[in-house]
Amino acid sequence: MILPSAIDAIGNTPLVDLTRACAALGVQGRILAKLDFLLPGFSKKDRAAKAIIEAARADGSLQPRQPVVELTSGNMGTGLAIVCGILEHPFIAVMSRGNSVERARMMAALGAEVVLVDQVPGGTPGQVSGADLALVEAAAQRVTAERGAFRADQFGHPGNPAAHETGTGPEFWEQSGGTIQVFADFVGSGGTLAGTARFLSPKGVACYAVEPRGAEALSGGDTAHPDHPIQGGGYGMADLDHMRGVPLAGTVAVTGPEARDCARLLARTEGLFAGYSAGANLAAAAQLLRGTERGKTVGIVLCDSGLKYLSTDLWADAP
Repeated sequence: MILPSAIDAIGNTPLVDLTRACAALGVQGRILAKLDFLLPGFSKKDRAAKAIIEAARADGSLQPRQPVVELTSGNMGTGLAIVCGILEHPFIAVMSRGNSVERARMMAALGAEVVLVDQVPGGTPGQVSGADLALVEAAAQRVTAERGAFRADQFGHPGNPAAHETGTGPEFWEQSGGTIQVFADFVGSGGTLAGTARFLSPKGVACYAVEPRGAEALSGGDTAHPDHPIQGGGYGMADLDHMRGVPLAGTVAVTGPEARDCARLLARTEGLFAGYSAGANLAAAAQLLRGTERGKTVGIVLCDSGLKYLSTDLWADAP
């Protein structure tokens, strides 16, 4: 099959049985991983980028050649750079300097203009907090007004969860032959979890939100230690538009070291070179299989590529 553009390559990623990782973790059950790091922009955010831009063009809120602006940790920006470049929309990515440099370089290589925003005083590179994100949001609003741009708004646009309700969720169900019983996902904007849960929950699948330990806003737990290395989410935001009314079975908290160790385990045992949030999802799945979901089949998304973390501690001194 010959596709007309990279946009048409977004979706239908493989589903892999993590038998070796499960054996190494010593868990009873099965973990199925969706390889969204194989999408053109190396992350699951390609799905939301495609859906938001296509919906905006269809309803007229995005005019031909109008600029597009978005706040990003790098993954949504990469997806938007691809989609906007092909559809001839100038794209401006607004990102915290706390995110890895690979992300900014990749977006720029894809034709995006990248606006980097300093972290709050005392902020730690590699650890983007809710306060850092607030500064990025203010900058994104300013750039949108200055450029007369369309704001993609991954935290509010319904195209984000819709991409997963019509794509990720059905793919999990069909590719697993309807055997998936549990789904867990690390929460950034909440779009992946919300959309996937809306499709899978009515089929009896228990869906869990994954949060960093110490930034457990959705669960109403500990939020006293919001600094963590899992980029792209865990901002300690309890009021996420996409998560309102989403049927959840519960939440799972993981630490940065647990996420790091599980990302390294994926690479070493399964040959899957994914990022911090993929490690967080694997750690959460293992936690569930050791507890209330013992013996079941858990679906997770490998959200982005490990290539986006080469300058971080994720791979430093990796065994």
